[in-house]
Amino acid sequence: METQVRTPQLVFMHPQRLVVPLFQRPYVWNEENQWEPLWLDVTRMAGRVLEAPAAKHYPHFLGAVVLQQVPNSAGTMQERTIIDGQQRLTTLQLMFDALHAELVAAGATAPAMRLETLITNAEAFRTKPEDQFKVWPTNRDRPAFNAVMSAPLPIDYETVDCGDQRMVAAHRFFAGSAATWLRETGDDQIAARATAIETAVRDLLQLVVIDLSAEENAQEIFETLNARGAQLTAADLIKNFIFQRLLESGADVEDAYVRQWRDFESAFWESEFSVGRMRYSRSSIFLNHWLIAKTGDEVVAREVFTRFKRFVNDTNDPMDKLLSRLTDAAKIYREFVESGERKSGPMDRLGLFAYRTSVMESEVIKPLVLVLLDPEEEAVPDDQLEKSLKTIESWMVRRMLLRASTKSYSQIVAELIRQLRGKDRETFGDAIEKFFLGQNSNSRYWPDDQEIIEHLKVLPAYRRLGRGRLRMVLEAVEDHLRGWTDGKSGLGGERVARAKLAIEHIMPQKWAANWPIPDSLRGEGEREALIHTLGNLTLLTSRLNSKVSNGPWLAEGGKRAGLEMHDVLFMNRELLKGCKGEWTETMIRSRSEQVATIITQIWPTPDGYKSGFATETVRPRHRVDLSDLIAAELLTPGAILKPRPKKHRGQEAVVLSDGRIEWNGQFFSSPSLAGRAIAGQTAVNGWYFFSIEADKKKVLNALRTEYLDAIAADPEDDDAEE
Repeated sequence: METQVRTPQLVFMHPQRLVVPLFQRPYVWNEENQWEPLWLDVTRMAGRVLEAPAAKHYPHFLGAVVLQQVPNSAGTMQERTIIDGQQRLTTLQLMFDALHAELVAAGATAPAMRLETLITNAEAFRTKPEDQFKVWPTNRDRPAFNAVMSAPLPIDYETVDCGDQRMVAAHRFFAGSAATWLRETGDDQIAARATAIETAVRDLLQLVVIDLSAEENAQEIFETLNARGAQLTAADLIKNFIFQRLLESGADVEDAYVRQWRDFESAFWESEFSVGRMRYSRSSIFLNHWLIAKTGDEVVAREVFTRFKRFVNDTNDPMDKLLSRLTDAAKIYREFVESGERKSGPMDRLGLFAYRTSVMESEVIKPLVLVLLDPEEEAVPDDQLEKSLKTIESWMVRRMLLRASTKSYSQIVAELIRQLRGKDRETFGDAIEKFFLGQNSNSRYWPDDQEIIEHLKVLPAYRRLGRGRLRMVLEAVEDHLRGWTDGKSGLGGERVARAKLAIEHIMPQKWAANWPIPDSLRGEGEREALIHTLGNLTLLTSRLNSKVSNGPWLAEGGKRAGLEMHDVLFMNRELLKGCKGEWTETMIRSRSEQVATIITQIWPTPDGYKSGFATETVRPRHRVDLSDLIAAELLTPGAILKPRPKKHRGQEAVVLSDGRIEWNGQFFSSPSLAGRAIAGQTAVNGWYFFSIEADKKKVLNALRTEYLDAIAADPEDDDAEE
């Protein structure tokens, strides 16, 4: 057995066939959990190459693969069986081929030719058509892999065979992402960017390759490598590193632990949170953010320990001094987090920023907060700190309302931190505003007033925004109406309670009984399009919400009477002033525009600002299926699904490795199709029909919800089959 660390250049450069055995599971990786994180890692490495082409760049580790030699005749092409790592190796080939196609399309001939040697075996080594491929997947995936990898350039994905298969989708994702990245800064930069990204994928990714001889027991080695053990967190590794260094220096490690580290082992720091599809302790997340704040580099979670050691070596500070810096920053970090968790009572501007960004699930912004509040530096003046927070929040909220991409946020934050270095802290707010005004791509720009107002006039906000985010926006509108504007306190002296009120439809979702359609409307479709817009939404206490929920507007016990008698919110006072009679579609449209205008005042841009963008940025909807849950390791192939209705309790269905379901010798592509077959009905929601045998109380939909949470998607983003 040989174990070596290799780059893709060394793994794929020789003529060879890496064959996936027929018994292995099919290709299940997907965009949210694997393709997009891999692409972001690649572009992060490429960005470093662009900034310093001649510098030494540390590689990015992709994990381990296990290969086993297959005896072959002298003079024939080398062949190995992929024992472990087929998803990783197959994805690399799909990415390389898609990138190659886009390099050719962009006219980057030399990088394309260098990359081609890692994708295709030379013709002299082929005896059959599939010998052209470096990797040959399991039999179920071969038609799709062959179709997309052999497609003529430029690739028309609409005509590629097996276009609905996951491998074709992967190739298409990487091609689209590469095309966007290459042209992101203009045509004159394509050549430099092409060379940088080709360098990144060839030489700055790393794999541990375990190469077995033909005689070795591959299964035994596979089981040993995949045995589950308790893994050390980044915080554990860094703690060991710090105290080993302190011990070597002769320091009193017991005293240092009590004074400066013990707090990291409290409940606050050991709480776990999702970052992407992985969970990390808050202490590990903090260390990640602290490194970004100190270096101005993107540091992904799995590289925190390695990057920390390099930072220690680069700064050359004594370890006791470094530990003090770390614990001082941790106190600032904790105060910031806890200030955003207070749901009522007084809240300063920093606490409000903490609350709003936490609702937007924007952990990525915290390194910038550490820079603004850095205890090692001069304090940022109050007015410039206020301007900094206001600018960052406006940029984030406006993009959130448009549901614009957040993919570049970690890169943007790191870039902004680098730009703030060396700048006078007395002008930080001005510098941050100038930075965001200068962003000129779809993934970065600051939306202007007109775009926000026009979008919010028609956006079905209740459907398209997460409940917490929508509530936060309506809370801000209420605070604004109470007088909390431009740094001034409201006349009542208190902001609205946070994260407590219910979002209520003024014209209810179940309107049929009490809200007849007037002749002026074209039909139900027009009403349904307006019901979920901002103009028809308000905040109420949960008890009042239950009391008036589906009632009429004017009748005794109706919504208007309930609001007049029991509600104290300013937004509802304004609502009652503007509507003396019936609540109509015209009023909804008018109020949507009014609320949208208030939102642009709460989160302003500089006077006269025009972004130059007016494109639709809503994220595409997708469908979650069982293969997504398998790829996210939330569901295991072979899992038994049990129907929940009592009359079908004796039945069992089995989850297959490609996400299909087998029942009674039949195969189904979705839970609902399987549920309909078992129930003998045409209307069955399979996500609720099945529970999981391993946890009979867990409905299958609970895993779907867990998956959507892990990828930071709203349930409404799932283009459900029902």
